[in-house]
Amino acid sequence: MFDPTDRNNAIDLEVNERLRRTLALVLAGGRGSRLMDLTDWHAKPAIPFAGKFRIIDFTLSNCINSGIRRIGVLTQYKAHSLLQHIQRGWGFLRGEFNEFIELLPAQQRTVGENWYKGTADAVYQNLDIFRAHKPEHVLVLAGDHVYKMNYGKMLAQHLASQADVSVACIEVPLEIARGFGVMAVDDDDRIIRFDEKPAHPQPMPGRPDMALASMGIYIFNAQLLFDMLGHDAVNPGSTHDFGKDLIPALVKTHKVVAHHFQHSCVMHDGAREHYWRDVGTIDAYWEANIDLTTVTPALNVYDENWTIWTDQAQSPPAKFVFDSDHRRGMAVDSLVAGGCIISGATVRRAMLFSNVRVNSYCVVEDSVILPGVDIGRHARLRKCIVDQGCVVPPGLVVGEDAALDAARFHRTEKGITLVTQAKLKALEG
Repeated sequence: MFDPTDRNNAIDLEVNERLRRTLALVLAGGRGSRLMDLTDWHAKPAIPFAGKFRIIDFTLSNCINSGIRRIGVLTQYKAHSLLQHIQRGWGFLRGEFNEFIELLPAQQRTVGENWYKGTADAVYQNLDIFRAHKPEHVLVLAGDHVYKMNYGKMLAQHLASQADVSVACIEVPLEIARGFGVMAVDDDDRIIRFDEKPAHPQPMPGRPDMALASMGIYIFNAQLLFDMLGHDAVNPGSTHDFGKDLIPALVKTHKVVAHHFQHSCVMHDGAREHYWRDVGTIDAYWEANIDLTTVTPALNVYDENWTIWTDQAQSPPAKFVFDSDHRRGMAVDSLVAGGCIISGATVRRAMLFSNVRVNSYCVVEDSVILPGVDIGRHARLRKCIVDQGCVVPPGLVVGEDAALDAARFHRTEKGITLVTQAKLKALEG
């Protein structure tokens, strides 16, 4: 008697075997200039997120949880903290089992001795390294988005559809689609048109307010990718970018298939959306962190079945001291990381990263406080982000006078104030 589970098990085994022969490349070289001063000294993928993680941890964790353990991380802009984080937190892979995370900073390895000129050029400049690993498929990823995704399900579709290239996609409102690669597909999800950051995005059929956008996640048949990168490198008209050059060209000549994010998104029970965030602006970064303080956030970082791995700092437990009516150390609807001390202060709806000290009589509400911040007595902070290592002077008030905040710090149109040590020192002068 035919047992359909036998075929499903065989398919799972094949996909698992193919995942072991897949090479993941994480593009982590960008600055993320829309995050303003937060990326003055750190690449965007290295920015702290969710109390104890870095943004890149989500992409790397997706790889590990999906069964991909051959990973290259390509870096360029001010990469020291990113390289240090990966070296310290991601050294558990075993080379003797052909598992690795290779760090690939720009090294001017090609004849022209150029820095990375685009996402495709970053891969091309390391092509000899990637060829030596002899992958069957190459998974290209961005290192600066927050989401949970089973790449194995995307590879399974890639194999089943006999695609040359697969592109992960998500539905986005038409008004923001001009910031993405926008695609049109046929009834079989084959991509028939791809426009990178179009001025006038094409809406989805029957849904005039939505567009189908690229997530910057690609699966290539390895040999095709290597050949295409060689052709692109000598094309004087190319910007050497996957979205602008390689994908549009391949749509015309090869089978390029869309993979819908909802088919591989890792969700928890009761989740209300397929969670994916580009936390590339001050407002988006603040919103994504503060959402985690709600009772049931859209992103579940407590899921033991899909662990988010990171560098574990050796910090003591968070501490809350003083318990009188006028001086009580307390935090409500907040995430408080190790090493924090809430000393006779009130914290509400806030994200406190490691080793933050909030001194007596302070009020911190609706705020994101990055590692190593010391907040002086009687300070009141609302709707703000305080950068790493800031020493907030006693009595400072942020979030109550919009004009004053804008004169002293960077304040967004949505009312989020970014407090940095440089701006605090300017106040002293």
